[in-house]
Amino acid sequence: MATPKPRRKPAEAPAAGRRPKREPMSRVDTAWLRMERPTNPMMITGVLMFAEPMSLAQLKRVIQKRFLAYRRFLQKPVEGAAGASWVEDETFDLDWHVRLSGLPGKHGPAAEKKALERFASQLASSPLDPTKPLWQFHLVERYQGGSALVARIHHCYADGIALVQVLLSLTDTDRDSSRETRLDRAWLKHEGARVAQRVGAVDRYMKLGGKMLEQGMAMYRDPTLAGLLAKEGGEIARELVHALALPDDPPSLLRGRLGVSKRVAWAEPLSLEEVKAVGRACDCTVNDVLMAAAAGALRGYMLERGEHLEGMTLRATVPVNLRPLEHAKKLGNHFGLVFLELPVGEDNPLRRLERVAECMNQLKTSRQAIVAYGLLAALGVAPPPVQELALEMFSRKASAVATNVPGPQQPLYLAGCTLRDMMFWVPQTGSIGIGLSILSYRGQVHFGLIADARLIPDPDAVIRRFGEEFEKLLYLALMGNWESTLDAAAAHAMMRAATPD
Repeated sequence: MATPKPRRKPAEAPAAGRRPKREPMSRVDTAWLRMERPTNPMMITGVLMFAEPMSLAQLKRVIQKRFLAYRRFLQKPVEGAAGASWVEDETFDLDWHVRLSGLPGKHGPAAEKKALERFASQLASSPLDPTKPLWQFHLVERYQGGSALVARIHHCYADGIALVQVLLSLTDTDRDSSRETRLDRAWLKHEGARVAQRVGAVDRYMKLGGKMLEQGMAMYRDPTLAGLLAKEGGEIARELVHALALPDDPPSLLRGRLGVSKRVAWAEPLSLEEVKAVGRACDCTVNDVLMAAAAGALRGYMLERGEHLEGMTLRATVPVNLRPLEHAKKLGNHFGLVFLELPVGEDNPLRRLERVAECMNQLKTSRQAIVAYGLLAALGVAPPPVQELALEMFSRKASAVATNVPGPQQPLYLAGCTLRDMMFWVPQTGSIGIGLSILSYRGQVHFGLIADARLIPDPDAVIRRFGEEFEKLLYLALMGNWESTLDAAAAHAMMRAATPD
């Protein structure tokens, strides 16, 4: 992974009379800039927890040296008659962007975790100042014997994969940062390589985006046109028809009018080896296991609140990386979206897992992601009424956004402090009010939830069920016949046998 080129110090004032340089913003980045809503700020929010206390001066030195090596973070997005542009902030002030914060309330691990979740919730609910570069770091000096860092970066700068990579580029693999032991890209999983190869000429799909959006809007107004479009043939046309033909997600307590307050929470981590063991026993991937556990956690929460779930399936939009993995740290948005089914109406945990795995396997062979990418590119230059209609149309087809980022497994350090845990959330769009995040690090899997406070005012009630749902899958995997793949029928029989009359 190439080290970003050094640049002039950000505190250096521009020459007198010099106009700030403008760079046109890409169409996809523009689309994410314009998706900003009071109910859904377009920020990627991350929480990093450290074993040792970190000072503000230490953090600023790292931000100055490594984060601001990306010139883009000295720029702010500006809308104009010709579209959106990146413009250098002539009054850039590092003190505005890197701040010291404290947590109120009682001391102790549980109380401090609650306080940090509340603090992160407030920041996730508060839009960034549009007159400045759209990012901030908030350092909590005292947290569980160490410190914590809450990062907020607008989605128009980059997608989740890229920004997690940028944040990890601030870290070292050795406590002594002077050794410049930067995290190598080798930790990246190569599962996405096939996706990048399959996509190939992404530019071609971007050019098709305008036509697809036109046809899609027409289909939305007159569904009979879907048949005519399908007759044109072509994989892209078929995928567009499929995406637009998806029915809206069913009414549930996870959908409704959104407010302006977010709630975040994260669960106790799971053992990555145990998750892999369940995947091997059930012949599915780690991602399948984790998303099935998330579906089970949502199911338990909805049942507790009186929801009737029989036969219900909800969808989550899942970002799919479309950039070559060696460019994972390149800024900008280079991802598509697919719709993953979450069978919350299924009471058998193994059958839930089977259905999630089946859906994921189908998505791996589809071009749904690049269709979405082309549409996003078209939205970046579409008139506002078309943007609004398209955003509303697609957001009604899902109840949540779900991300799973495989992180590094070796210990990392920032400013000499041990990175103990981390979690991040991508923003929700349109009328979607729920975000599920999964991230692995140091042999552990971390699960987090962000939700509109009107929909889920008590995210802990979902979070605590995630571990319980995984424990069910682990129990069934351990009790099954290891010489054959565990299936839903066998799981049902074991659960019946384990349940007293």
